[in-house]
Amino acid sequence: MSTKYKFRDQDQLYFISFSVVYWIDLFIRNEYKQIMLDSWKHCQVNKGLEIYGWCIMTSHIHMIIGSHGDKLEEIMRDMKRHTSIALKQAIQQHTGESRKEWMLWMMERAGKKNSQNLSFQLWQQDNHPIELFDPKILHQKLDYIHNNPVEAGIVENPEAYLYSSARDYYGLPGLIDVLLVEPMVE
Repeated sequence: MSTKYKFRDQDQLYFISFSVVYWIDLFIRNEYKQIMLDSWKHCQVNKGLEIYGWCIMTSHIHMIIGSHGDKLEEIMRDMKRHTSIALKQAIQQHTGESRKEWMLWMMERAGKKNSQNLSFQLWQQDNHPIELFDPKILHQKLDYIHNNPVEAGIVENPEAYLYSSARDYYGLPGLIDVLLVEPMVE
């Protein structure tokens, strides 16, 4: 087992990324994104999850997180388990989901290839947590997260993307509570 990507110090902030298997563009529907937001809100209230930055892209998610409660690896494990089940149900029940059979087939295929699953896998295995021990690296990752939709050509300005904490950092209302990182002093 790799020791490179681990939550080592629970008192630190971490940059994480997690992706849908095969980079499937799952998050093109707002109701799927809402499942993620609801899960994060639950984790904030019940598990001590602290969110400093986030962005939901079509096939993956970036976050900067910390915790004042449960261990980060436990929060991530539980959140990914819950959202995997909830998103699978949402896909199955969505009457207008033209990609339903294909997405479920791909996720079943991924699950059968992974010995840690029985027959279904929505998320790729790792979160690749990177400890943000330096304010410069923290701000670099926060800028990366917020500029992801701009680089992808979804919006022209970071604050225009609704499914990101960039709005909070520009003084606009965001979709979830975020702990703001202090600006860099040069």
